[in-house]
Formats: sequence, C-alpha cells, structure tokens
Amino acid sequence: MSVTANLPLRCWAEIDLAALERNLRGIRAALPGQIRYVAVVKADAYGHGLPQIAARLMHAAADLFAVANLAEAAALREVGPDWPILILSPILPQEDRYVAELNVAVTVSSAEEVARFAAVARDSGRPLSVHLKVDTGMGRLGVWHEQAEHVYQLINDTTGLRLAGVFTHFSSPDDDPEFTALQRRRFLLALARCPGLYSAGLLIHADNSAGIETLEVGGPFNAVRVGLLQFGILPGPGTLLESVHAEPVFSFRTRVGLVKNLPRGTGISYGRTHILARDSRVAILAAGYGDGIPRAASNRAQVLLHGQRCPVLGRVTMDQTIVDVTDLPAVAAGDEAVLVGRQHDAEIGIAEFSRWGDTIPWETLCSVTKRVPRLYRTQLGL
Repeated sequence: MSVTANLPLRCWAEIDLAALERNLRGIRAALPGQIRYVAVVKADAYGHGLPQIAARLMHAAADLFAVANLAEAAALREVGPDWPILILSPILPQEDRYVAELNVAVTVSSAEEVARFAAVARDSGRPLSVHLKVDTGMGRLGVWHEQAEHVYQLINDTTGLRLAGVFTHFSSPDDDPEFTALQRRRFLLALARCPGLYSAGLLIHADNSAGIETLEVGGPFNAVRVGLLQFGILPGPGTLLESVHAEPVFSFRTRVGLVKNLPRGTGISYGRTHILARDSRVAILAAGYGDGIPRAASNRAQVLLHGQRCPVLGRVTMDQTIVDVTDLPAVAAGDEAVLVGRQHDAEIGIAEFSRWGDTIPWETLCSVTKRVPRLYRTQLGL
C-alpha cells in the first residue's frame, strides 16, 4: 500500500449522501404530482463528485439527468447504463458520431443542428431524441421564441428524430421576477404556436432551482431542472427550499498546521497586507486557493475553530491561510477548522463563504480543487 493512502487529511470536503436523498424526496413531495425531477449533475455534480451523487439520486428515483456535455454523459453512463440523459450544451460537429452511441437526448437550437442530428440518426440506424430549446431572453442557446414553430416543424418532419421535450432557461429568476414572467409568457406563446405539441407527451420544462417558486401549477409544465437546490443551497430568497427544509450536503474542512505568537506591528502574509494592531496568536491553516479558498476572501473571511469564528488575516496564499486565534488559547496544531459547514453550534453557510470571495455558490462548489478529497457519508439517517 502506498504512503499516500495512509496520510492523514490536511483539507477535505464532506458530502452527506443521506441528506442529498432526503432533499430529493422533500423537493419531490413539495412539487405537484405530475412534475418530473430532472437532476442537473453537470460540472462533476457541482463539484460533489458525479458517480457518487448520481448513484444516490438514482437510488432516490430521479426521473432524468441533465449534464453539460458528452464527456459528462459518458461518465454518467458508467453509473446508469439505461438512465435518461439530456445534454444541455451544444454538441460540437466533431462529437456528432458519439451521440447515438451514448443514447442521449441532445439540445437543438437551430435548423442546422436538425440536419446534423438527422445525419447521426441515419448513419447509426437508430432514432435520436432531441429537446427543442427556446430562447425567451437568456441570449445563449435556443431558437428565438418567435421562430420556434419553424424548428419545431422541422424536427417533426425529419426522419430519425424524436422530439422528447421543449424547454427554455430563465436568465434571472432569483432577482428579476418581472423579466422572468415575461420569459414565461413568451415561452407559453411559442408553445401555443406549435401544432400538436400538447398532445405529443413531451417534457415541457422552464424552471430550475431558482425558478421553482414561480412554477405555474396547472400549466403545461411537467418537469423541473433541479441543480443547486438538491444540495441544500438556497439559489435566492423565497425559494421552495424554505418550505421543504432541505439540508446542506457539502462541507469544507481543513486543519491547523502551526500556531505561533506575533508582536504588534507584524505585517501578515505577502506585501504586508495586514498589520497587527496588537500582540497576537495566529493559526496557519493547511489550505489556500490551491484548494478552493478564494483569494478575494483575504482579510474578509472567517473560519470556525472550537466552534468560534476566527477572522482571516492577510492574503490567502496557494497552500496556507492565516487566522487570528488570539482569543482562543486552546487552539493547537492538528485541530479541525471549518471553512463551510457546522462546528458545535456555529455554522458558516456556502452563501456567506461565497460573498467573502466575491462569487456565487455555484462557482464556489466548482472551485474546490481535485487536491481536496471528497469523503462520502452514506448512512440514511431520518
């Protein structure tokens, strides 16, 4: 056995798979019965680890998985060979021949893609499932809503293509309800202009984690795309998460590498970015931006030690972060420090941690590097 396998952890993330499953079940219970659960697991399941997260979501009976690209779909196929998968991003022309092999549904935004995927279906000898994406104001993927009927008809008239769904993407459902309502109206009008659409048994979806609160009960929508929400993280205020009491799945932890005393006037870290105003005791943590602590959190962030908040002093460096433990004389080398998560009765949420780094929870999760091992808690506590 290698030495590496026996080394104690300096920095790690804990992933609570039991909480993930409870979150899925709670979210599903809060949704209308006809709504299907599309689990978004792109970007390595938002940094949580695709194989482990997908396996638990399959166990909890997610209906469909959504990923960003074919590489992610191939990794997901290793976990669930027959599970439905939707690719949300454009397929490169060089990737076309792999679409049928992986048996995935692809997103269509243009007539050119219809022709390309028809050739894939013809060459493979098997039908190809597609979801038509309608651009209602996001400005990225999708056919503009006023031209959606044309591409819809092209798909239906093309041999080898099976229309499996129609969807749109709200640009700012967490902070612009008026524009979200406009996007929803545009989408519904586009659907109404597509003959036979409602009788085709398609998945019709517009809402992601941040938009679920405005989901129209009784409308044509029969699926939601759940990403951040299933990990117990609020995309914004007033979301469904508040009613289902979902739990954080992710925590981020490190250890104290060294404790030392410094006299008043000492300049902390590179460039004397923090000058001590008093004689101080500091702890050097065994993690830095090479692990996922954003450099922008320098002199701003806090960590939990012995259940107390301790401020970061100076710049976050690649491998180390300094915190003030002057008021915690018991802190010693080897102690656990919590960057995100709970310790005793104290907690630092990922939203707060992200604000210190001038970023958002999505980016924070994706920025915790591969140097940080993921530890999976699997017991299904109630």
